Formats: sequence, structure tokens, C-alpha cells
Amino acid sequence: MSSKYKILYFFQNADTTILEIQRLGLPDNADAESTYHWLYFDKITGSLIKLWFRSMDSSTEIEERYFEQGYLKFNKTEATYIEKHNSSQQKLSNMGNRAIGDELSTLIENYLK
Repeated sequence: MSSKYKILYFFQNADTTILEIQRLGLPDNADAESTYHWLYFDKITGSLIKLWFRSMDSSTEIEERYFEQGYLKFNKTEATYIEKHNSSQQKLSNMGNRAIGDELSTLIENYLK
């Protein structure tokens, strides 16, 4: 576990990981955009992309997040991500607090530099 960030949400399938991290060690007055980051990891290409957060909706059963690049809908067990530009739809598993793996951990550490 990194001292630079904490994983808040973690979803993945064979090709993709989507997660939200909270950056740690920032000043108390840091804004949400600096503190919270949604990241999309393409396992096939090895690329890590920031998802530009726009809005959210929450209910007791379903959470929704809207990004510049697409839409994520999730519950306690699974998620669906729909890309904005090509409308491809991906089903992902909610991984809870499982470890993310060394490759992705390194990419996140580099992203936060």
C-alpha cells in the first residue's frame, strides 16, 4: 500500500482496470480535483489514462459516475463502463480492497509525480 494514495474504488476485467484513488499528503485545503483521481488502465496497451470527472449520482443500490470519456455504473459486485466516443460497453468486477498488482502500482506512483 502506498503512502501517496489510497484506493477508493477498484473495478477490472481481463482487459481493463478502472479505479478511483485519493491522493494523500495534500494540504487540508486541497480541492477535490487535486485529491481524487479516476484512472483507466488498458491492460493490452499498458496505458494509464485519467478519466475527467464531471458528475455523480448515488442511491442505496447503484452508484453512477460521469466522465468526459464515458459513464460508469456500479454496485457492490460489478460495474459497467460505457465509452462516450465509440459506445463500447465493458462489464467489470468490483474488486473491493484487493491488491492492484505491481505494474499498475508503479504506473500510479509515476502518474502522481
